[in-house]
Amino acid sequence: MEGTKMAKQQRPGRKHVWLWRIVITLLLVVGLALTFNQQIKVFTINLLSQNQYGSAQKLSSTDIQRNKRKHANYDFKQVNALDISTVTKAATDKNLNPIGLLSIPSVKIDLPILAGLSNENLAVGAATMKSDQQMGKGNYALAGHHMANKSILFSPLTKIKLGDKIYITDKQYVYTYKVTLSKTVYKTQVQYIDDVKGKKLITLVTCASSLAGEEDRHIVQGQLVSKQKATNARLAVFSK
Repeated sequence: MEGTKMAKQQRPGRKHVWLWRIVITLLLVVGLALTFNQQIKVFTINLLSQNQYGSAQKLSSTDIQRNKRKHANYDFKQVNALDISTVTKAATDKNLNPIGLLSIPSVKIDLPILAGLSNENLAVGAATMKSDQQMGKGNYALAGHHMANKSILFSPLTKIKLGDKIYITDKQYVYTYKVTLSKTVYKTQVQYIDDVKGKKLITLVTCASSLAGEEDRHIVQGQLVSKQKATNARLAVFSK
């Protein structure tokens, strides 16, 4: 009788142990799924940006001018965090039309430049922030995502140093800028992308970290030091 009672008393404990095993197993499965999801996202972003960069390298100046005339979205409020859904959309979007190339050799950034702040553009490269901006004039502003993987998109920007060179091209000219500013600001300090009278600037904008809800932005700004015809020799800086 006592043995039977003891057996009955042990059953709830055994069920409790099994329940915890199931919970732990489920947590491990979810954790692995999230890990692989992140790895897949990073791999896909890297592949997409390289493919778009390669496509942009093959474009002629005429192709780029044609792409510039296409409609683009500049609504900051529509920009979302880069999730696997957005990456998937970018992978199947046939309307990604590069309008140039960006290269920063010192931090190993090589990205296509795309017109407008669509989430698909931001998933693969550097996106123009103003509809009327032109390379080599005013303040040429580009936005890009800051990822947990520090080697993709605009993630390496936080490592840039004053004096580093930034190169952009529309296949007609190669524009060289020298970095004069690298700082972190609050997200509402949007004056850094405004034109400055008498100056020819480039401004690169990204989140200060890869954390969700990050409210600070890292700003890199450079001044134009040269505008030269896009010969094969000068375009070599954009070769990966």
